[in-house]
Amino acid sequence: MHLAMDQAALAALKLEIPIGAVLLDTDGSIIGRGHNQSITRHDPTAHAEMLAIREACTVKQNYRLPNTTLVVTLEPCLMCLGAIIHARIGCIVYGADDPKTGTLRSQINGADLPWSNHTFSVIPGILGQECSTQLSLFFKNRRREQKAKNSQTTPC
Repeated sequence: MHLAMDQAALAALKLEIPIGAVLLDTDGSIIGRGHNQSITRHDPTAHAEMLAIREACTVKQNYRLPNTTLVVTLEPCLMCLGAIIHARIGCIVYGADDPKTGTLRSQINGADLPWSNHTFSVIPGILGQECSTQLSLFFKNRRREQKAKNSQTTPC
């Protein structure tokens, strides 16, 4: 999870929402990394999970990634859940729950969809408080910067 948090820190440096992911092969080696880059890339699909999956598929030269483990700092969204299912990832480890859009336990149980032909294991809450704090501090700093910016502008 610390490596995923390092990826999230890279996103924050780019003023992207600090979410990071790493994808591990069966032997524990990293085959994919990603951090949010939707704003930078002008791409709504450039979530940390999606980028890690894309890199891993390139490394493995396969669009299927069975028995791999995706480690991500925030519970994945619906789009990322779809990619996880299609890639046949075997396990998702995540830090903080996402009560608004999380699809592994917050809003739906994405690992046990009755219509899906793929199931996977989920390990939630790993360094959950630290991951949550990383996100909270980012948004707190952004609000403070925006407030300072707005107070510097003079009225017409």
